Amino acid sequence: MAKILITDDDAHIVRVMSIWLKRQGYDTMTAHNGRDALEFVEREQVDLVISDMNMPVLNGLELVREIRKRGFDSLPVIVLTARCDQETITEQLRAYNAQVAPKPFVPSQLVEQINGLLGVANQT
Repeated sequence: MAKILITDDDAHIVRVMSIWLKRQGYDTMTAHNGRDALEFVEREQVDLVISDMNMPVLNGLELVREIRKRGFDSLPVIVLTARCDQETITEQLRAYNAQVAPKPFVPSQLVEQINGLLGVANQT
């Protein structure tokens, strides 16, 4: 079972996403800021990270930079954003081999994106 780290400072988003992903057969862990997420990545076996873009301590882009800087080059990362400059964010994250997803997210589309990154047949 793949482990997904969900990082968002909005507890409701974390709860909803965690429930949805567990229903799809994924094991989830949660963090409420970028620093806590980075600590999870360093000490736990994580198969994929989903992070909000706008968070305290480390935002989504900063988190991705730090994950890559610490040698987790092949760890799939999806950054959720509601910002209107998604093209700019997509370009910035592409340099770090990370993907962007819109927020609010459509659960079935997010699961499809996750399945693709993890090489899992569509479970929805």
